Amino acid sequence: MRPVYLCGFMGCGKTTVGKLLAKQLGCKCIDLDDYIEQQAGMSIPEIFSQKGEPYFRELETKALTDLAAVGAVVATGGGALLSDKNGEVAKSSGLAVFIDTDFDTCYDRIKDDPHRPIAASSTKEQLKERFDSRRPLYMAHSHSSVSGDAAPLAIAAEIAGLYKDRFGR
Repeated sequence: MRPVYLCGFMGCGKTTVGKLLAKQLGCKCIDLDDYIEQQAGMSIPEIFSQKGEPYFRELETKALTDLAAVGAVVATGGGALLSDKNGEVAKSSGLAVFIDTDFDTCYDRIKDDPHRPIAASSTKEQLKERFDSRRPLYMAHSHSSVSGDAAPLAIAAEIAGLYKDRFGR
């Protein structure tokens, strides 16, 4: 099995949909941030505060490269597929799908989450600017996009269909 990479803004539903999709495809779901925390031996907020965002982004690239050989659904972090390098890793090794969820829905899901350092340290307006600047990159670094407005089970089923169309299983 080839990996499926789910991308999109913080709170778009990547982890929720990823778990459902993995069940449908008969594989495991790997949350990229959890994987990075396990590899680094520290939480994402600790990595950001002690080592900085650039270091975290390096860990993200290494993790994506490592997971390219694993047949799993990978729920990426909100910034994982922003770089051309990471986008190429995802697109060349599996299926990259952008879960396109509107900003207000994402914001409602992330606004009070202390485990999201960028959200915790940003105003709503700053997050909206980040959302708007990231959306074209998510689209460019994905094979397909799906609307995040549907129920998670329906989104997972749509992505499973995209996977089967692309890879025949």
